[in-house]
Amino acid sequence: MPGGCIGEEKDVTVVRDIHLNLDKRQILRREGIRQQSSVRPEIMALIDELLVNIDDEHLLEPAWAYEISPISRLDQDQLSLAEDVVLHGPVLTSALSDAEELAVVVGTIGPRLEKQVTDYLGGREPLRGLLLDGIGSAAVDSLAQEACKLIQDEASLRGYQASSPFGPGTTGFPITEQWQLFKLVPAAEIGVRLAASGLMVPRKSVSMVIGLGEQVTARERGEACARCNLSKTCLYRWEANNQHIQA
Repeated sequence: MPGGCIGEEKDVTVVRDIHLNLDKRQILRREGIRQQSSVRPEIMALIDELLVNIDDEHLLEPAWAYEISPISRLDQDQLSLAEDVVLHGPVLTSALSDAEELAVVVGTIGPRLEKQVTDYLGGREPLRGLLLDGIGSAAVDSLAQEACKLIQDEASLRGYQASSPFGPGTTGFPITEQWQLFKLVPAAEIGVRLAASGLMVPRKSVSMVIGLGEQVTARERGEACARCNLSKTCLYRWEANNQHIQA
């Protein structure tokens, strides 16, 4: 289990003070850069400076809340949970047909980095703003990976496997299902709310579901990118060993 401060209320667990691995290859991937060798030295130096500023100014406040619920029914495009919450999406019923439980996770890096990005852009420092925004996206990626590891640990304790994560707004899982997820997890406890569009505020947040079960196909990194409609053209896609980013 990743290091952090953990508190439980009913069946919901809140985790804070999570260590995030801000790998430069992942940062460049989030900047849409495929080859590190093509990046000018002054850009890499600025990224280093921004990473120091993030630590000095405590711009990251990573936290997540999650709940694991029994699955009561799976049919057609519907997945029903014991709390009378029904999720819709063909990818859920096809990929999670063997799942016995469902982990629902909402996480965020907090609003501070996002505010600093806005300040940079408004203060005529667009390069700093764009680079910091990419670092924030890489931080959310790291947060999601740590959450997946935590759920895998929880699954192992139950004698289960954990599936790949599925997020509202991705292929086969409509963004409108975000509202159902927020019925299960008290996202307000970690400072996350939904806008009318179904998008999360702060923007640098993530939500996902993960299936648990004895016969569930174990998670593989990059699977979400592989099943996405934009998998062949997306600059931000993940590939094995990050081979699309050269050192």
